[in-house]
Amino acid sequence: MLIVLALIILFHLTAAILLFVATIHNAWWVVSPAGRDVIYTDLWYSCNSTCYPVYNSHSTEAAYLQAVQASMILATILCCVSFFVFILQLFRIKQGERFIFTAIIQLLASLCVMIAASIYTAEKKTFHVASLRDGSYGVSYILAWISFPMTLISGLMYLVLRKRK
Repeated sequence: MLIVLALIILFHLTAAILLFVATIHNAWWVVSPAGRDVIYTDLWYSCNSTCYPVYNSHSTEAAYLQAVQASMILATILCCVSFFVFILQLFRIKQGERFIFTAIIQLLASLCVMIAASIYTAEKKTFHVASLRDGSYGVSYILAWISFPMTLISGLMYLVLRKRK
């Protein structure tokens, strides 16, 4: 049972790390124009040699981008909170009970990641100026999509998991 518990904790921490990297790292959108530096764009900045804020990121036209930002931050926070709730429940709940509260928080984190990545997928062309539209998805975007099933599976594992001796 101790090995299963260690694997669940490791799986949860891996999902949390992926969420942190996807939210913070500057590679949601990558543009590599011929003969120029590669330009990385994340949820807040566009960078090549210097970083500058995403065009119109604080305007009403970029409300989709603000929704992605908020959803990714919320997903990261919920994933961390669910880990701490799991640790607390591990020592507090009675034998035979399930980790329902932890599972609900983790499934909400999964939902937030899915919402953020889906909005970014649907509205990627509206976030960027015309010179940045001919790019491709970056590693952070891919990590966000990878963290979605990981948080979902983790939440489902907590639903099934019962405290045993």
